[in-house]
Parts: sequence; structure tokens; C-alpha cells
Amino acid sequence: MSDTPEAAAKPLHKNEQLKAESNFLRGHILRDLEDTSSGTIPEDSAQLTKFHGIYPQDDRDLRAQRRKEGKEKAYIFMARVRVPGGVCTPRQWLALDAIADAHGNGTLKITNRQSFQLHGVIKSELRPAIHEVNLELLDTLAACGDVNRNVMCNPNPHLSGLHAETLAIAKETADRLLPRTRAYHELWVDETLVAGGAPAEEEEPMYGRTYLPRKFKIVFAIPPSNDVDVFAHDLGFIAITDGDGRLAGFDVTVGGGMGMSHNQLETYPRLAEVLGFCLPGQVADVAEKIVTVQRDFGDRTNRKHARFKYTVADRGLVWIRQEVERRLGWELGSARRFEFTDTGDRYGWTEGPNGDSHFTLFIENGRVKDAAKAALREIAKVHRGDFRLTPNQHLMIASVSPAERPRIEALLREHVLDTAHRATGLRLNAMACVALPTCGLALAESERYLPDLVTQLDAEVEAAGLRDDAIVIRMTGCPNGCGRPFLAEIGFVGKAPGKYNMYLGAAFNGSRMNTLYKVSVAAADIVPVVRPLLRSYAAERLPGERFGDFAIRVGLVSPTGTPADFHDKAQEKPAPEGDAQA
Repeated sequence: MSDTPEAAAKPLHKNEQLKAESNFLRGHILRDLEDTSSGTIPEDSAQLTKFHGIYPQDDRDLRAQRRKEGKEKAYIFMARVRVPGGVCTPRQWLALDAIADAHGNGTLKITNRQSFQLHGVIKSELRPAIHEVNLELLDTLAACGDVNRNVMCNPNPHLSGLHAETLAIAKETADRLLPRTRAYHELWVDETLVAGGAPAEEEEPMYGRTYLPRKFKIVFAIPPSNDVDVFAHDLGFIAITDGDGRLAGFDVTVGGGMGMSHNQLETYPRLAEVLGFCLPGQVADVAEKIVTVQRDFGDRTNRKHARFKYTVADRGLVWIRQEVERRLGWELGSARRFEFTDTGDRYGWTEGPNGDSHFTLFIENGRVKDAAKAALREIAKVHRGDFRLTPNQHLMIASVSPAERPRIEALLREHVLDTAHRATGLRLNAMACVALPTCGLALAESERYLPDLVTQLDAEVEAAGLRDDAIVIRMTGCPNGCGRPFLAEIGFVGKAPGKYNMYLGAAFNGSRMNTLYKVSVAAADIVPVVRPLLRSYAAERLPGERFGDFAIRVGLVSPTGTPADFHDKAQEKPAPEGDAQA
């Protein structure tokens, strides 16, 4: 916890006592899961199940009708499957496909943090579902909660040895930062429960009894691709090569984060800053020490001020570096030069260095369902490589051998999945969080609405001659930032049902955030507002100029500078505090 006198005088947030008294994340979860009198669990257990990768939810589409009928809400659960680097086998894909059908709502959600989400799991199916996930050598441990979460990495290690080495380091880092409590295995993998509490010798050597003040996110980027949005996260590692293209080490970034609350200027999204440089073999140690700095100095009194970005902003980069180096016992090197060109995916076939190839499949907003789900089931049955989840919610069928490629190509054609070339550049760079009907924090639609909006905007980009121009557009149902909307060239953030704050001006390569352009734009007004912007861009842009850069050059918005750039400052009721679930 922060050592300032002001922080010491404030009472700890209630979650801190809950964690301390939870018996290393056990609490009363088992008792509450076995309670058949309700379809959900009490709030204390709901906070603890997040550490196990599970959120209680309800179907908000059904709330009003069930209230009229005097019934309990239609309670369900979401389970997030941790997939370091986004890599899974065809067998694991098939297993998750079956689990979604047997225990969930029949869909798989690929998240923009390279994990899977199972939606619509009812209480009685929760333990069987998580148990089956673990049987396939996957887990949901630390996919949520006040710990380090799924570690992201550029999804294609077969393009070069650099990718393979970086992925291995990302997995090592993920393993180093996992919680050590046996509670997860007791609850979900059928180990023997310990009567009267945890074993006396159990401990969390890094996290301690109260874990972190809030969630912590780590990513690995490999220039020139910034597909992981490295500056949006608490901690980032940017791969640096030597003169021969070999991995020399990593620039380290700290203090990024996207979430905020409407009309609360003390909350704001923030880009990470470059802290220094480390060698490949030093990464896990650097990550651990940075996490412990946040453990010891993060705000445990106010959860809206508890993310690492606020610790970095309050303490300053110099102090953070000194404290990290003190804990390491050695100094970080000077940051080295890197350059990012974009944040998107490369769709279709790409060739690997060893004769294999990879097909990146466009999956709108990451929702795998219906015909696409059935088609990918057939592909998984014959594929001998692996699947890789992209940071943009799409899927790579990776490591396809020359012998199996004709069969994969035939299945893609048969099921009409090789269609990315038909989509506009706008659609291929669109991303939305889950929002309604399952996320309890959503103020407006996102996943269900953005495809329709893009369809309307497709007509506008076609008319403006921008069909193949990549423009990053993102939408979230609330300001918690799960879809990274503040790094979109055109961003929409839910403000109220059918209304969105509209942001413009982020950099195409993810190095600059956008700025508030219009407040509470009604859904019906979005196209009329965007239409003239697209036409002006088509007519007035400079050679090679991206839309976000154009928006700043012509004065539509100013470059971001202060938290006020993201707030409308209207005196409205703020969004609820919480941990959104994209």
C-alpha cells in the first residue's frame, strides 16, 4: 500500500479485508455454489470468483419481464479461459467448442486479450465446465481479479525465430506471476478440500494475502506490429533486435491503462511510458519486481485510483525506475529505438520461414457462433498445427503444412470463411467489447450494435472512395475501456442507452490516444456526424496521411494532454465502479 501519510489515514477499501480473510481466495465460494436457493452467489463470493476467472452476470434483456413476473433475475456466469500468448491446440479448441455447447450458450468469445470466454453458464453447470477446461490443460486461474492476468504476445511465432523466443519469454513471465494458492484446484479440479482452512504452510510468496490493489496486465510487442496495443497496458515489453535481426532484449513500458469513469476527472486513460531496457533472460525478474512495486505502493483505499497507471502518474517515472532497480539489484539499460506501423491483423494466408503457412480469419468482434463455429470444428478435426487468438479478436489457423493446406483451403471455401478480402478497411479494423446483455457495467450496446453501424458506414466509405483504407474504429458499452476505445481513430464509448461519447484522433500505430469530439451522440445521429468527416478526409488528406492524424491536422480535435480531454464534465450520475468483462 502507498506509504504516504494521506493514504495511511484513509480506510482500506472493503475488498482488502475480504481478500485478507478469504483463506487464500477460498472464502465461502464452495458453500455458495452448492446453495440451490438462488441462481447466483453473494457479492463477497462474486469478488473472489473473479480470481478464479469467473464473473456472475444476468441476462439484462430479461430483467424487466422477470421483474414483472416476480422472478429472480436470469442469472448466469461468464468464465474466462487463460491462454498465454493466445496459443491453443486443435484438441483444446474442440474441447472448448463442446464445453460451450454442453455448459454455456453455445458460443465462444475470443477476447482482445487473447483469451476465451464462455458465456451463459448457469450455476449448476459452472463446476463441471471449469473442471472440463482443466482436463484439457487450460485453466481460468487469474484470468480476472486483482492479480496479473493473461499475458499477451504477438500471435505468430513461426514468422521468425524472434517470435518464437518472445512467446517463450511471455509464457515464462505468465508462469512466474501466477498465484500459488491451492484454492483453485480444490474448487475446480476436485482436489480434497482442507477442513478448517488452508494448510498452515500455504502462502503467496509474491502476492501476499491481499494480492494486488487492482488488476494488472502485461503484453509483449514485436515491432513493426503493435497489435497488442503495448501502450494501453500496465507493463509492456517491446522486442528489440540486434543488427542481424536476433533478439537483443526488450524496451520496458509502464503505466498504461484505458479505464475511466464518466465525469470524474480524477479518472482517465493513460499511455504507458518507456522505463528502460532489459535482456531476454531478465524479463521475468523485471516483471516480478514491477508487480511488487504496485503491490506495495498501489492505492488500496480507492479502487478507482488503484491501477498501476495512477501509481506511475503520482510517483513519476524516475521514482518508479529507481524503486524497480533497487529491488532488482542492478540498473536497467537505456531504452533503444523501435518503430510501430499499425495495430491491425494481416488477414488471409501468410508464409512461414519453414515452408508452413498461416491463415488469419476475420471473426467479427470475436464471437464464434453458428456456421463459423461449425466450420472451425471441422477444421480443428483435420488441422495438425495450432490456433492462435489475435489481440484484435480474430483467429489464426497457424502452422499449416504444405500437405494439409489444400484441405484447409477447401474447408475455408466450403464454409465461406475466406471472406476478409470482401470487407472494407473500416470493418477489418473494428472492435467492440461484449456490453449488453451480459456485462453488468454496460450503459449502451456495443458488440451487438457495432456490426450494424459499420454496415451503414461502409456505404459512406465506399461513396468517399475509402473502401480499402484502414481506419481504426472501436466501441465500448461503458468507459472502462475493455475494447481499448481511446486508441481508436474513431472511438465510441457508451454514455446511456443508445448514446455514445465520440472520440477522434488516435494514432494508427497505437502511440497516441484520441480526444473527445462530441458528447452523447444518439445512435441514429452517428452516420450523419461521421459522413462529412469521411468525405473531408478523402478530399483533403495528405499523401499517406491516416485518419487520426488528419483529424488533428485540420483541427477536429487537439492532441490529448490532460484527463479533461476525455470527459464531458456534465453533471450526470457516474458509471458504477467495477471490472468490465470484454
